[in-house]
Amino acid sequence: MKFVLAPDKFKGSLTGIEFCKVVEESLIKELPNAEIIKLPLADGGDGTIDILEYHLKGIRINVKVNDPLLRPIVSSYLYITSIKMAFIEMAEASGMTLLKPEEQNCFYTTSLGTGELIKDAIEKGAKTIILGIGGSATNDCGIGMARALGYKFEDKNGVELSPIGKNLSKIHFINSENVLQVLNDIKFKVACDVTNPLFGTNGAAFVYGPQKGASKDEIKILDEGLKHMSNIFISQFGKDVQNIKGAGAAGGMGAGVMVFLNAELKSGIDLVKSLIDFDGKIKDADWIITGEGRLDSQTLSGKAIQGVLTSARQNNIPVAAFCGSISLSEQEVNTLGISYVDSVINEAKNLEDAVANGADYLSKITTRFVKTL
Repeated sequence: MKFVLAPDKFKGSLTGIEFCKVVEESLIKELPNAEIIKLPLADGGDGTIDILEYHLKGIRINVKVNDPLLRPIVSSYLYITSIKMAFIEMAEASGMTLLKPEEQNCFYTTSLGTGELIKDAIEKGAKTIILGIGGSATNDCGIGMARALGYKFEDKNGVELSPIGKNLSKIHFINSENVLQVLNDIKFKVACDVTNPLFGTNGAAFVYGPQKGASKDEIKILDEGLKHMSNIFISQFGKDVQNIKGAGAAGGMGAGVMVFLNAELKSGIDLVKSLIDFDGKIKDADWIITGEGRLDSQTLSGKAIQGVLTSARQNNIPVAAFCGSISLSEQEVNTLGISYVDSVINEAKNLEDAVANGADYLSKITTRFVKTL
């Protein structure tokens, strides 16, 4: 029998790579002649860099950049020399986790460091750059990122403004004179599963501003700034991005990458699947075994399991899901197209036990699955 192992991580417990190792060992114990293909996945969010490194054998490159408050830090990105491709996680240079709780306020933060990572990748020879934009601490519409690549943001007196969220509404002109010429030759793809517009009640500032530390008054100013930027994008670049799904992702970075980098926004899991030739490798499989920390109503919102189910459906391959916990009814699981489901929490005494001993319980539920074949 041919099994494809295609899990996401169990947050706080097992990585997708560890999941594959445990399940493979348990399968071989029961079915010594089984053919097993390990294709751990990620959805473009945290952990994606490790998954792409596993599949594509890139190297980590360390770079001195600015953090969201313009302090020097060392950040890194993945570079795959053989195909001249870089994978950059915005959170590495411009993420919430880089700031103490009391420092988090997207009114004052910048995505400059993300732009510095992009610039370094370009200088290393990258021809394709994949950007993951989850976990950002910013609401600057990507102007910080753009500043690192040569764009300048000037007020009505021609004075350059610092590229932070607070200054968006003061921008009168975007100066493109010194933009890196090679930008046009590079293909940018952005992993984005957020569908928010740029501004308005469902936009970047109102939806994500509160969790990034902005006050109610600051959120209003940020939203006005994003609306102002939308108008400048139309007048200066001829691009109306407000209602493109994902424009409001990462504090307006979704809009920024479309305008400044001519980037394409794509589902994170679809991007990862195409990079590792997932659909090509699952052909003729008897089962796909997937999994994630929690199988719930969010599973269909751009998560890795959704990507697995889509590919499995197209190839008529049954899917087994081994999850940390399940909060869906049997009918909902069937509707998703999952043929077999089990969870670690069924074996564990409590959540703490499930997290601590996830590998042992995963091994048990794999063995139980094999007995049903």
